[in-house]
Amino acid sequence: MKFALGIEYDGSYYYGWQRQSHAKSVQQTLEEVLSKIADEPVQVNCAGRTDTGVHATGQVVSFDISNERPLKAWTMGANTQLPDSVAVRWAHEVPDDFHARFSATARRYRYIIANTHARPAILNHGLTWCRQELDVEAMNAACTYFPGEQDFASFQASSCQSRTSFRFINHLTVERYHDYVVIDIKANAFLHHMVRNIAGTLIEVGKGLKPASWVKELIEERNRASAPATASPNGLYLVDVDYPEKFELPRLAIGPVFLPKT
Repeated sequence: MKFALGIEYDGSYYYGWQRQSHAKSVQQTLEEVLSKIADEPVQVNCAGRTDTGVHATGQVVSFDISNERPLKAWTMGANTQLPDSVAVRWAHEVPDDFHARFSATARRYRYIIANTHARPAILNHGLTWCRQELDVEAMNAACTYFPGEQDFASFQASSCQSRTSFRFINHLTVERYHDYVVIDIKANAFLHHMVRNIAGTLIEVGKGLKPASWVKELIEERNRASAPATASPNGLYLVDVDYPEKFELPRLAIGPVFLPKT
């Protein structure tokens, strides 16, 4: 049998998604619990390997088992054994040709900024704090240079092992919800640190330190050294993953959830 699970986690408790020999990871935590339920070793594949401190409300994993288990074993059963920082949102049986990573057609992230004079105490690991008021209109003007298929080498971490720095961005927008500024980006795939590097660039524009047209220059230069520092992982969430309709995976509300703009 093969299953897909929708996973949510607070990344501030972990050294990233991927299993490591020297540090606690989300993958290890999840696999240990799933292996107990399956009564056999379970190895999961994920839609996106998030970095240290990065969160998820819409991560998707897949795995094979030989022992039959009901769906509720992977939701109710797993959630009673997982730590509070990890939860299974849904479970779905999938065909053999499904793969959480390779079957995905797009990933979507949200970067949440608390744009307040004083640092936040509540959810401080789930938000990035920016004291200087951000110009959302200018940030959105900068966003217009990103969509489509382009070479995003300027936003690629030096440690990235991808064979190509070309990616297709479906959309990139910035919205203000009271004291929160939310960067929303969707692409077919992302380079290592790509979202955080784009967020750092948009924040520079929002602060008025650079014009929106500067983004066009960065993209054309294809030089990581020309772009600003990588933004903090604290406010970054993997919120959704797209798959072909034939797999019939559950579709839940995309988080984190904010109040309407009033």
